[in-house]
Amino acid sequence: MKILVINGPNLNMLGIREKQLYGDMTYDGLVSMINDYCESKNIEVKIFQSNSEGKIVDEIQNAYNKYDGIIINPAAYTHTSIAILDALKSVNIKTVEVHITDIYKREDFRKIDYINEYCIDSVIGEGINGYIKAINILINN
Repeated sequence: MKILVINGPNLNMLGIREKQLYGDMTYDGLVSMINDYCESKNIEVKIFQSNSEGKIVDEIQNAYNKYDGIIINPAAYTHTSIAILDALKSVNIKTVEVHITDIYKREDFRKIDYINEYCIDSVIGEGINGYIKAINILINN
């Protein structure tokens, strides 16, 4: 199995940014955790992060016919990006959305979720362990 993990804007600031919401683990720690878990499950994984919407769209398009699943934490683009939604629809790859915090218990604007329309499942508010749950969802689908 081959999985692409995509992280959107400001996730590279994990461990620095709003620790009361996102915790102490750094982005490098998150990447290591995902890599280690995938290795234990014999899954090939690529992890990509960008603060730029266009680069995320490009990465999704480049995934066409290369990956069995996508895990995406579009971060703030969740609430604004029809372009990312359309890119996911265009490649037709099973996708699970992850959010470290519960976006539905935060500011009203965060309750808008364009990406969810395409995803086979969402893991919301389970911290960084949500990525492991998302991997397992893809394994079982």
